[in-house]
Amino acid sequence: MADSESGASYWYADGDDSRSIEVLEAMRAYRAAEVAMRRRTQQSMDMGENELLVLRYLARARGRDEIVTPVQLSRYLGITSASTTALLDRLAKSGHITRLAHPTDRRSVVIASSEMAEEEIRHTLSTMHARMMGVVRGLSVDQRATVIEFLEAMKDAVDDIDA
Repeated sequence: MADSESGASYWYADGDDSRSIEVLEAMRAYRAAEVAMRRRTQQSMDMGENELLVLRYLARARGRDEIVTPVQLSRYLGITSASTTALLDRLAKSGHITRLAHPTDRRSVVIASSEMAEEEIRHTLSTMHARMMGVVRGLSVDQRATVIEFLEAMKDAVDDIDA
């Protein structure tokens, strides 16, 4: 959708940037849909965003056979250790995580998602993930490479704004 068709006006648009603006609009629409999906997921699982972020982080770590400590989660979420402790207490009370002794550091614990949490996440998100994979699988190898390159460049552009 071109700039004039969408009703949007961009101060950074130069003359004939309608195709570039279409890309940015498509990205905004995707981000809005993703935010709405996260909100629906939070509601269906009765959790806040940080709780879901922790469970996703733990699921990825489990897939890589990595251990996760509360300090790592604090850094990942950008919250204090006290807030992390409260968050982990809530997740432990609801049965979504377990705390285990750290294998090499007696002063630390390891955080792991429970099998119940893994199943709940799979049940809640599996249909959406299957649809997303269907979209990706429909791309050619060259299209996938282009999308990856584009998204990495956009990530770098956003990350560099604070530099």
